[in-house]
Amino acid sequence: MLSFTLPDNLALGWFVASWIVYSLIIEKTGKGSAGLNALMNGVRENWMDQMIAREVRIVDSQVTAALQNGTAFFASTSLIAIGGTLSLLRASEQIMTVIAALPLSVPTTPAMWELKVVGLAVIFVYAFFKFAWSYRLFNYLAIMIGAAPPAAEKDTAAARAFVHRATRLCADAGLHFNRGQRAFFFALGYLGWFLGPAELALSTTGVLIVMWRRQFNSVSRMAFDADPIGTDTAKTR
Repeated sequence: MLSFTLPDNLALGWFVASWIVYSLIIEKTGKGSAGLNALMNGVRENWMDQMIAREVRIVDSQVTAALQNGTAFFASTSLIAIGGTLSLLRASEQIMTVIAALPLSVPTTPAMWELKVVGLAVIFVYAFFKFAWSYRLFNYLAIMIGAAPPAAEKDTAAARAFVHRATRLCADAGLHFNRGQRAFFFALGYLGWFLGPAELALSTTGVLIVMWRRQFNSVSRMAFDADPIGTDTAKTR
């Protein structure tokens, strides 16, 4: 009968809890509203405000196309990752021999190995669905930009309603894209489990620290707090 050891269960619990709690903090709490993802939603609203005031919207169409292309790349990568992961099932014995020879690795049974591989494939399947839906939402956004009211009507109630809807649509597309990327990051942490439970806990913690720093303490995040005038003045002194 297939069963994991207590360290395996604890490490897997830490992995799942880290993913869930981090996602909730980023998406549902006041702390998350100060993160880079949330701040970019304000930029999306500014984009829609600027777009509705432009007569020519070629730049907006190009930006939307770039967002679609980036999302399509990650969706395609997810499919490749799913295929690569499932191919590991055909070479389980050879790979297990290599893993067993590595330092700090923990012996495992073929059944447990295959279950771990299936778990990794599930993560990539989840990522694919998120990227595919994000791509579809960016496609809807491109259609909305094509149907935007003329610049002469930018101050009308219909135009303001359009800005609100387009901003929400763009933000939702970004939300699902971020969830897909988050799955990729945690998939890297999940790889530690193939070495053992301690490695899974450590790799999950490492991924968590990196993502947290990027959201709240990275140079990109600090750019939203910087005073360009004060910075320029300081550089000239």
